[in-house]
Amino acid sequence: MRRFDVLRRIERLDPETDWYEIYRTSVALEFPWDYNQSLSFALFRTYAVPSIGRLLAETGEFAETRVQKRYDDTSLILDAIVEHGFTGTHGRGAIRRMNQMHGAYPISNEDFLYVLSTFVVVPIRWIDSFGWRRLSEGEKVAAANYYRELGRHMGMKDIPATHQEFARYLDDYEAEHFAYDEGARAVADSTLGLFATFPPSHHAPAAVVKRFSLGLMDDPLRAAFHYPRLSRVEQAVSRGAVWLRGRVVRFLPPREEPKFARQLPNIRSYPDGYEIGALGTFPRGCPVPHPEPTQPVAEA
Repeated sequence: MRRFDVLRRIERLDPETDWYEIYRTSVALEFPWDYNQSLSFALFRTYAVPSIGRLLAETGEFAETRVQKRYDDTSLILDAIVEHGFTGTHGRGAIRRMNQMHGAYPISNEDFLYVLSTFVVVPIRWIDSFGWRRLSEGEKVAAANYYRELGRHMGMKDIPATHQEFARYLDDYEAEHFAYDEGARAVADSTLGLFATFPPSHHAPAAVVKRFSLGLMDDPLRAAFHYPRLSRVEQAVSRGAVWLRGRVVRFLPPREEPKFARQLPNIRSYPDGYEIGALGTFPRGCPVPHPEPTQPVAEA
């Protein structure tokens, strides 16, 4: 297989009808590391909206002793939908689990749409800046269609129709709503601390990893948390290092087997496997008993 063979395969598909196949291929074959990193930063951005960050702080799930599980559960639930689709048993179970958790809290449709927008827009901007190649227009359209479908399954209204509309919604919402909140800052600090434990970052001092992560953030995001303003040199070092990684990956052999979030070393809470229906939190109590955790079985 040659480096651009997967892209050529993607370009033969129609992003209006084959959006799931395109998105899954882009996430799991072409850019598994980039999607994982960018979606982590996408969730991080949502903390800067006080109505979201404050709620997350009040749940207690981002305490230092629980933040790893919260990160793992979020990644695994979203990953199950990417891997198995919206109609498979595991995908439906993941959507049901999300809706059960979110249904326990008074979350506005506008906040839901903002979080959905981060999942579309942040990976596009990340990969176009740091990936080994830029995303094709078909991949961007497919990503928007994928998350439109996820939004419909979560009962959202007035979902943006295109990736450009998602981008406008995100930028406008952040301009209006980004603000400092003490609870949100605590959630952000806890998450940055977790980032410092991920391999290979765990080999470096935590303060250095935090500074590096701050260098990948834009000024409005840092300001919303009252994080220090970094010099242009510090920002250039952080961004340049990730950009350089993309240049190296460009000359590596293409990935031939998909890689999903559940296979990443960052996911550490379930060494003996897990059951999708038991992931996450149960603010109202778990409605059904669960057997011993088992690793999800891939579906055709």
